[in-house]
Amino acid sequence: MQTADLHTRNLLIGFSAIIVLSLMAGIAGYWYFLAGVPALALVAYLAVVDFKKLFYLLFFFIPLTVEVWLPNGTVTDVPTEMMMVMMMFIYFLYVLRQGKVMEAGFLKHPISLMLLLHLAWMFFAVAFSEAFIISFKFFLAKIWYVTTFFFLAGTLMRTEDDVKAITWTLIGPLCFTILFVTAKHATYGFTFADINHAVGPFYRNKVAYACTLTILVPFVWITRHWYRRYSWKWLLLTGAILLMLLGIQLSYTRAAYVTLLLAIGTYYVIQWRLMKMAVIGAAFFGVLLVYNEVKDNAYLDQKPTYEKTITHDKFSDLLSATTKGRDVSTMERVYRWVAGGHMIADKPGLGFGPGTFTTFYKEFTVTGFTTYVSANLEGSGIHCYYLMTAVEQGIVGALIFIALVFVVLLKGETIYHQTSNPARRRVVMIAMLTTVIIDGLLLMNDLVETDKIGSFFFLCMALLVNADLQNRREKRLDGHKS
Repeated sequence: MQTADLHTRNLLIGFSAIIVLSLMAGIAGYWYFLAGVPALALVAYLAVVDFKKLFYLLFFFIPLTVEVWLPNGTVTDVPTEMMMVMMMFIYFLYVLRQGKVMEAGFLKHPISLMLLLHLAWMFFAVAFSEAFIISFKFFLAKIWYVTTFFFLAGTLMRTEDDVKAITWTLIGPLCFTILFVTAKHATYGFTFADINHAVGPFYRNKVAYACTLTILVPFVWITRHWYRRYSWKWLLLTGAILLMLLGIQLSYTRAAYVTLLLAIGTYYVIQWRLMKMAVIGAAFFGVLLVYNEVKDNAYLDQKPTYEKTITHDKFSDLLSATTKGRDVSTMERVYRWVAGGHMIADKPGLGFGPGTFTTFYKEFTVTGFTTYVSANLEGSGIHCYYLMTAVEQGIVGALIFIALVFVVLLKGETIYHQTSNPARRRVVMIAMLTTVIIDGLLLMNDLVETDKIGSFFFLCMALLVNADLQNRREKRLDGHKS
């Protein structure tokens, strides 16, 4: 028997023994949790032998993640958060072992440098936080997100085949959750009033559900173009897209509809090299909007009528109420945004500390903007990541994050037009459209702190950096040949 075959046989025998012993011990002692030992053994084996498969496994579980509240009041994503921490330490060990031969260009790239500056300022804000423990935990969570989905992804996701592999890894569990939610929603008659009841346990609410589907549309849509038209893979991806669009439609989530349209427009913005104009226009509009609301306290005119600002059972009523300022979810956002504005005025330098908005915002609220859900029993945030960053990390922190967003968009467009390889161009377009969708969602949500959204925010940055580095390598090779 050859050595490789003997090694494989021994592994199978060992793994089988672990399964049998775990099940026997679990049944004998009523310790049913021991049934999970084989899975842990498999994960440990992959971590040592081939952690790229473990990285794919992490993405497989992202659509299936369930939020679990711990006894101390904190919430964790099971099983992905534990896997992220493990992958972070695996990456650190990998750097210690392979650091000398790793490509320095990844770390020196403008996108990487801006991300590191964002993290550095966040760490600085943590040191002066009004609630140090909360901010420190927030920062640690950010570190394992960035380490896993940016730096580790930058090491593992180097080719177009890697992006295809991630897409195929996601499709199965994602479609399962859509079918699960749709079937559950059907029992309620597909009503707008009951969609939030249908999305659990895989999604916190309809917004998280719709946003997750929306950011993955570019991955699935563009991956179709790698396959021959009407081949079985093309048909499978097309079916997945139709299922995703059905899920988005039945989610009744305005932000998902708008950002999907934004992505379509962005495709042409990139093709026509209009990103610089779009970024300047967005910045100008943002500054003008803030100025008009702050000038002469004009924002006070936005006060809702408490009795008429309600939750609506029909989506058509919601759309009508939104235009009249009578939708409770929209006006509750305004209530928190006003509080956020007062918090920024109180601590414009370093802010209150990362992750602390919900701890301190109540004392800065304005009574006239109160809605009947302002008690905020679920402890949700400010619903605007850009504003949240200004509140928690100061104006400088917000400007750094906005600069990171702009650098990614501007550099991404440049990378796209510098890329001659068609397959790599598709990867860049996937990253750009996904990024734009997330950037748009952050205007009305703070979902970048969740595994279903934040993971792709940093992954797309890594894909852009690797595409740029590959372009540079090819350019150098062409220069040597000529």
